[in-house]
Amino acid sequence: MKIAGILILALTIMGTVSPVSSEEFTLTRASIRDINKALDSGALTSEKLVGMYLKRIEAYDSRGPGIKAVLSINPNALEQARALDVERRTSGPRSPLHGIPVLAKDVFDTEEMPTTGGYLPLKGIVPDRDCTIVARLRKAGAIILAKVNQSDWYSRPDAIASSTLGGNTRNPYALDRTPGWSSSGTSGGLAARFGTVGLGSETGFSIRTPTSDGNLFGLSTTSGLISRAGQMWSFITGERGGPMAHSMYDLCVTLDVIAGFDPEDLWTANSLGKMPMDSYVSFLDTNGLNGIRVGVLKEAWDFSPVKEDVVELAKRSIQVFRDNGALVFDPVALGINLPDYLQNNPSPSRFERIHAINQYLTHQGNNYPFKTARELLLGHDGIPVRDTDIRLLELDIDLDRDPRYRAALTGREHLRQAVIDLMDKYALDALIYPHKLHGPLKLGNRNDPERQYRANQLSPVTGLPAMIVPMGFTPDGLPVGLEILGRPWSEPTLIRIASGYEAVTDNHRVPESTPALPGETISF
Repeated sequence: MKIAGILILALTIMGTVSPVSSEEFTLTRASIRDINKALDSGALTSEKLVGMYLKRIEAYDSRGPGIKAVLSINPNALEQARALDVERRTSGPRSPLHGIPVLAKDVFDTEEMPTTGGYLPLKGIVPDRDCTIVARLRKAGAIILAKVNQSDWYSRPDAIASSTLGGNTRNPYALDRTPGWSSSGTSGGLAARFGTVGLGSETGFSIRTPTSDGNLFGLSTTSGLISRAGQMWSFITGERGGPMAHSMYDLCVTLDVIAGFDPEDLWTANSLGKMPMDSYVSFLDTNGLNGIRVGVLKEAWDFSPVKEDVVELAKRSIQVFRDNGALVFDPVALGINLPDYLQNNPSPSRFERIHAINQYLTHQGNNYPFKTARELLLGHDGIPVRDTDIRLLELDIDLDRDPRYRAALTGREHLRQAVIDLMDKYALDALIYPHKLHGPLKLGNRNDPERQYRANQLSPVTGLPAMIVPMGFTPDGLPVGLEILGRPWSEPTLIRIASGYEAVTDNHRVPESTPALPGETISF
């Protein structure tokens, strides 16, 4: 055996026998780190990577299982990838996102693809310029590969989480279920591996629920950390865009690019002096659970419906914290009926929506077909109008002096302070709880009893940051997520906690409906 080994070594040195590959790239499991290793080695190019994703979209989106996540594909994606490959060879990558394909929810303006919000009257309408965070991603070398479906931004179809333009996106893990609400296309597209990372947005639960339903990591940031300029929105004092990804590293690389002050969205002035001096990636910590202090929020278990298998997964996930050095205070309580509080104290977005729509329209060029929210929302045959939008248009709310709006703002501040006081009481780094106590909802009519549930809106109403991490799968294969709620501007702490959790769990799974295609594994 020793002689044979010496002979093989000698032949290898002489070039007669090729050395065994030490690295392997597999698209359905690859992080941005893995992609960059393959790109740096020359075994992969961004052009080839884009081609792999396009093949998956062709095989699985409208054909095969019919995920229906994609509304439009960047017609220049391959050309942009080739140019970025040349740049990588000649001057090196601009950032870890150089040549990385991104899926963008169709509320983010892109200059070469339509931005529709899933709303049929906007079919084919291409904005004059990119929104701020898309422009920042492009500057970092990312490729906006596709715009993806969502629950309709301006209409209200009968089917749950659907749009008048794209219908329903299916959950790759359970084709009879939705991959979340408003950012459903980002969730379904990432779960099916149609892109590397994605952008979601949230008025209420539209980053967190799709993240939970897609077996992903997702972050709803402190309100004001990420610009909304050039983004469809409803919530002037609370709307959030944020990254969704398969790993904490991928999420942080994206957050490093899109976070920060933007003079076109002065709400981001709230972030000045609050962001960390170091990159968000620097807070990743495989030992991040050791020594942290977390409280299990009692009221978060009061939402319905409740599935016992999800409760069991949540308890196991909380035990992971204990088993890895965290101090877990279970339970801690606000001392209020949280579901009723959130229902009875309306989100300020209910008053701000028409003003937000009009502001978005002022961002558009002279050729944009709609100038006001009234023109955009009303008078389209066959397109249902939300009853709430009709009432808001009739009321023409004065945000400076409307007493109900002021009461909603007061209620929000009271709840926000109550949460911070609770964390102060126990010197907590964060609160933890299941994002919801059931899996993805079945597709169907929104008014059916089986699709009624009460969402935990604690994070968006208070503007406090919340991270979703995968808890795993129920016995019938449904993904569910754990929510980690932090103090204002505590994203670095949430990253430490979530990456520590990621390091000691293995809750990922490739959906059976969208398996690997031939050629998606490369050895180098």
